[in-house]
Amino acid sequence: MAAPSAPRPPRPRKEPQPLVIPRSAAEEQRLRLERLMRNPEKTVPIPEKLNEWAPRPPPEFVRDVMGSSAGAGSGEFHVYRHLRRREYQRQDFMDAMAEKQRLDEEFQKKLERNKMIAEEQTAKRRRKRQKLKEKKLQAKKNKLEQKKQEKGQENAQLQWQETELRFCVQEIETPWCHLLYTTISFHIEINMKNQTAAVLP
Repeated sequence: MAAPSAPRPPRPRKEPQPLVIPRSAAEEQRLRLERLMRNPEKTVPIPEKLNEWAPRPPPEFVRDVMGSSAGAGSGEFHVYRHLRRREYQRQDFMDAMAEKQRLDEEFQKKLERNKMIAEEQTAKRRRKRQKLKEKKLQAKKNKLEQKKQEKGQENAQLQWQETELRFCVQEIETPWCHLLYTTISFHIEINMKNQTAAVLP
């Protein structure tokens, strides 16, 4: 008599999952992703891309040639019907391929046309930005030149005032004139330093 086998351990019970009915395609996709991420080590079957249907190539040698002789059997009509259906499928496939090729060519032409339009618009905007940049540089240059001219005129005026003041001091030799000359010269020097600091960037 065989010895009694050991009792089999009970299987671990799976936790009951709540029933969730997706209300949209995004929610359904989220539920699928959650179910896949519960066990990341499990392999996921990825379906291969289906090949595009193509008609069967014509045979190299046709054995059963249908003729116009009398006495054809009743099964010849069905053979003819299958051949006709296959020929119609082949013609439809050729028309579909020609239409696809035409659409692809139109799409490529449209892409090239849009690319040319975008390049023209980019070049136009680049020229506009360059013109504005040159205009700003020219305005800045003119402003600096104008400041230099104003500074030169003020310096010439100050030098003329200083020369006139020296002539006055030479004409009238008094302590009061010397004090006035020293004070005005000091103010002229400070004014010139402030103007130079303002002009320099």
